[in-house]
Amino acid sequence: MAEFEQALLTTTHLHAKKILAWIVLPNHYHLLIAVSDIAELLRKLGQFHGRTSFRWNGTESCRGRQVWHRVAETAMKSEHHLWATLNYVLHNAVRHRYVRRWQDWPYSNAAQYLEEIGRKEARRRWSEYPILDYGKDWDPPDL
Repeated sequence: MAEFEQALLTTTHLHAKKILAWIVLPNHYHLLIAVSDIAELLRKLGQFHGRTSFRWNGTESCRGRQVWHRVAETAMKSEHHLWATLNYVLHNAVRHRYVRRWQDWPYSNAAQYLEEIGRKEARRRWSEYPILDYGKDWDPPDL
């Protein structure tokens, strides 16, 4: 996962103005980014998905298996939408019960985010911009 995480972030950094939040889990990932050309980023991510699925399917002798199922992009409609999305992304490892605390998942920027803004501000944002059922149908079922 660390290798995938690094390759994903390298690809994304080349085409994003800013990466606000990201997380990589065993069966999916989320990115919250600012971009000027979403079509170009989606094209590059499509190529990245093609390369990774080809390599993984070859390694596992599963040629033709579908690895990536969809990509979705959504423009942030408000400050509330942005912060709720950030909370959702960083909370994803907890939501899927991989860890109990955001900062314990090594494949995200949660620990860095908490270090930068502090726990008090993170709690305020969590309370002010709750996720509730936000993103309910986004993630694949837990494995």
